[in-house]
Amino acid sequence: MAESAAHWGAAGWNGHSASGPDTHDPRRWKALAVCLIAGFMTLLDVSIVNVALPSIREGLHTPESDLQWVLSGYSLAFGLFLIPAGRLGDARGRRVVFMTGLALFTLASAACGAAQSSLWLVIARLVQGLAGGLISPQISALIQQMFSGHERGRAFGMFGSVVAVSTAVGPLAGGLLIQAAGAEHGWRWVFYVNLPLGAICLLLARRLLPDTPLAGPVRLRALDPLGVLLLGTGVLALLLPFVQSQQWPGNRKWLLLAAAVALLVAFVGWESRCGRRGTQPVVNLSLFRVRSYWLGCLLSLLYFAGFTSIFFITTLYLQSGLHYSALQAGLAITPFALGAAIAASPGGRMVGRFGRPLVVTGLTTVAVGLATTVVAVHLVPGRGVGWAMAAPLLLAGLGSGLVVAPNQTLTLSEVPVAFAGSAGGTLQTGQRVGSAIGIATVGSMFFARVGSDGWAAAYDDGLVVAIVFVLAALLIGLADVRGERRSRSRTRRSVRSPSVGRTP
Repeated sequence: MAESAAHWGAAGWNGHSASGPDTHDPRRWKALAVCLIAGFMTLLDVSIVNVALPSIREGLHTPESDLQWVLSGYSLAFGLFLIPAGRLGDARGRRVVFMTGLALFTLASAACGAAQSSLWLVIARLVQGLAGGLISPQISALIQQMFSGHERGRAFGMFGSVVAVSTAVGPLAGGLLIQAAGAEHGWRWVFYVNLPLGAICLLLARRLLPDTPLAGPVRLRALDPLGVLLLGTGVLALLLPFVQSQQWPGNRKWLLLAAAVALLVAFVGWESRCGRRGTQPVVNLSLFRVRSYWLGCLLSLLYFAGFTSIFFITTLYLQSGLHYSALQAGLAITPFALGAAIAASPGGRMVGRFGRPLVVTGLTTVAVGLATTVVAVHLVPGRGVGWAMAAPLLLAGLGSGLVVAPNQTLTLSEVPVAFAGSAGGTLQTGQRVGSAIGIATVGSMFFARVGSDGWAAAYDDGLVVAIVFVLAALLIGLADVRGERRSRSRTRRSVRSPSVGRTP
């Protein structure tokens, strides 16, 4: 996916010629701003919806399972289309795919805001997630195409800041919108806010974004549609028994887990076959021969399953259980996102020095922060719990900032440059799939307990499941640290020992 600055310099901006690869069109920074606004929109919709869930539940009489699909459906659709969309942008033109995704995202946002039933909203969110998956890989590819050298690092740093800020301001922005528009219909403005931003971005994207050199037709087979279908249905079969646990009585629903295993095994088999035939698979399985890569991907999947579900159950507990307003709930959650934003930049700088132990430290901090949150809920019952959980959530957020970006850096550190685009896309896919799995699993436990034992007990159980996911990620991190130490030890012994068969 990476292109040098010479590509767009030679091809020109919007197809016009340029004097050479060193020509810097001043519009590249304006084009970057368009990309960052679009990226902000797609990532904001991951977190801003959380505080709107109780209002959606009341306004559309939404069952618990549909609330989970509003979140996990977006993440799942987003993740499944990341890699094919990146491939499509490289082949057909990143500006075209970016604008198509942005137009679809804006229309889907309008459909979400106008929803008259929970089914309508879930379908619109799936389309919105698909559109987000079309947009996201074009942003990183356009940055690589438009910038080089230190400017590229600066541009990616700005994109990283947008990722952190969008997560941090999501719950608060959602709370402000609902507070301003009213609890009954305020949740609709959580989606409508994308309409003016999307329209402006579309107009500017057509004018400012560069064409993709050598773009042309692409065969459907090159996008590996069967691989996407197998992975999507496999993960869907895995999620269904958890999301529908309250709506589908009996134990037959758990047979879907066997179907999920069969579909995912078929997916691995198909992807291996694609590689042998020379067809580009949706997931390059050869990457998983690199120990640091597959361990990092697994760690990321488990961690995203844990920490993204925290926002889901916390907003429901505060708003539906303790009758917080959407704004109050957004403010109560903000310490976690704020801590993550604060620690993200230092974490990115320190990872080169400390390596995987930095991620282990972050995971430990997250687990301690969440466990302390459980204690705070017990020690300060009632409406004062929002203040009591502020410090523990801040601690967990600081730990999170030492996990996400450093783990991504370490996971991709030993991947060959030729496979960097595919490796990054696969890692992001794992993160989105992990988010969907976490919301389904934690949400299932939460809703199973809330009916019989109350909101506080349900919140406790949900947090415990989230902590289990974080601890599982911590075990993976410790295994990687141990493996690295063994590898270094073997290397030192091989250097010190004399060569076999050496003659005096």
